[in-house]
Amino acid sequence: MNHHAKIVWNKKSNESFTNGKYSRAHKWYFDEGTEIIASSSPKVVPIPMSDKSAVDPEEALIASLSSCHMLFFLSIASLKKYNVELYEDNVEGIMGKNENGKIAMLEISLKPKTVFIGTNIPSSNQILKMHQLAHNQCYISNTINSKINIHPI
Repeated sequence: MNHHAKIVWNKKSNESFTNGKYSRAHKWYFDEGTEIIASSSPKVVPIPMSDKSAVDPEEALIASLSSCHMLFFLSIASLKKYNVELYEDNVEGIMGKNENGKIAMLEISLKPKTVFIGTNIPSSNQILKMHQLAHNQCYISNTINSKINIHPI
């Protein structure tokens, strides 16, 4: 199973590339034409060379983990006949130096809030077990070496 994305960056005519004064803004293209404006994080490369309104790779990493986890969680809840009305996650990633002295995403915390409706409402323990199962099944979490915390709300 292969997945593809196209990433495109072009130097603007008024930019000086060799002195580092160029925009890091670029575009990501997915599937049938979905286009996302991306950039380096302003926390890494200062504005105006970064676009703070764009998605940066660090945000994309934590968002993809959260999204993968959510999709597995929803699938598990559906199979268990729990009716989910809302799922919301305010995911956070912490960057720092790893044991090799390299800057890395050291820890990611998922903080999913799930609203269930109907008469079949899972207990807090059942919700936690579904999150643990979703984490174990998520392709992204199985790829990342960072510590991943899940704190259901």
